[in-house]
Amino acid sequence: MRLIVGMTGASGVVIAVELLRRLKEIDSVETHLIITAGAELTIRDETAFDIFEIRRLADCVYDVKQMDASIASGSFLVDGMIVVPCTMKTLAGIASGYSENLLLRAADVCLKECRKLVLVPREIPFSRIHLRNMKELADCGAIIMPPVMTFYNTPTTLAAQINHIVNKILRLFNLPDDMIEWQSKTIRNVELGIRN
Repeated sequence: MRLIVGMTGASGVVIAVELLRRLKEIDSVETHLIITAGAELTIRDETAFDIFEIRRLADCVYDVKQMDASIASGSFLVDGMIVVPCTMKTLAGIASGYSENLLLRAADVCLKECRKLVLVPREIPFSRIHLRNMKELADCGAIIMPPVMTFYNTPTTLAAQINHIVNKILRLFNLPDDMIEWQSKTIRNVELGIRN
């Protein structure tokens, strides 16, 4: 399986780093990474990671200006792309087909070739413009997956919340995950032979 991972300058780059780490552990996955200049700034601001350390997690790394890269062409077969985190600027660029850099072009290719495109927008609250762009992309086949907190799995750390989001992304591509699945208390009680 070939996957493109695009990192933009929104808050939450740790989600992308954890996704890359998990994908690296799966022998059958080949990753192609694009890191924008904004993402590099956010990595420095939000984490203790070295940019070269992150690049080493991917099989192939491209400069965001490298418009002649293989992933810019629909003839280069990939199974999909994840943009995590996804800025509203990037979301707007993809929604309008404004492919001014490699990340936007690769996303555009995924849409035109009907390949899976997962966008993890990091913004709160969403404006009507943001929602319009998300609807436009969803109508075109993209999967919009904001990194929403979960509580049913009783997370006690930020790492657990990040892990849950990464698991959701992996599951979209039918890749191994360690997600705690939700079960209602009624179902659990029935399984245990307990009446409510």
